[in-house]
Amino acid sequence: MGQSIKGKVAFITGGARGIGRATALALAEEGVNVGLLATTETTLREVAEEAEQHGISAAYAAADVSSPEEVEQAIEKLTDSLGPADILINNAGIGTYGSFLEIEPEDWKRVIDVNLMGVYYVTRQVLPQLIKKNGGDIINISSSSGLKGTAGSSAYSASKFGLLGLTESLMQEVRKHNIRVFALTPSMVATELTNKGNPTEEEKEKYMQPEDLAEYMVAQLKLHPRIFIKTSAQWATNPF
Repeated sequence: MGQSIKGKVAFITGGARGIGRATALALAEEGVNVGLLATTETTLREVAEEAEQHGISAAYAAADVSSPEEVEQAIEKLTDSLGPADILINNAGIGTYGSFLEIEPEDWKRVIDVNLMGVYYVTRQVLPQLIKKNGGDIINISSSSGLKGTAGSSAYSASKFGLLGLTESLMQEVRKHNIRVFALTPSMVATELTNKGNPTEEEKEKYMQPEDLAEYMVAQLKLHPRIFIKTSAQWATNPF
């Protein structure tokens, strides 16, 4: 028998669009109060207003997850509005692609700063809230590129491989506090990131959709507290 997540509080990074937006709305349908963090305040407000139509409370804070100062202020704002988190979903991410020598050092570093250091900064602020509650869930969105590197994805793969290592270590560390730490490694999802490759409309329809991952995360969160799926891969059935 699973558990109800109604009334819980979830903080979601990258909550303004794509997977983050879809997850916020899916959780709102389950009665979860959502705190959204992203860089664009206008879009965050729109998602928060849409989530509130499900009768829950929503808050948002504009911040760059690669800035520890902005993250601290954002988490304080969300906590003041909604209370401490029960769920943290680290979804914010960027991608820079090109051959190893083509990508400029500052661009390579930016990917690491957002995709890996951003998770560290946000989790460092939220984790004490979960420990104080002696329970909670952290979901980190990695990628199939975190399982297997490909030509042209050195920065992105490095960040997502690193995120899996962070997830594994943190999972082992906080189990004693009844905190579950999940990692998802999806392949192609129809988001702005994959759209940079200029797929056709037919191709995009065959990709996984953000709503697919949102549905999957809700199911994981509703598992009985005694069990969780540490790492899981999601693939489109027939993308080509």
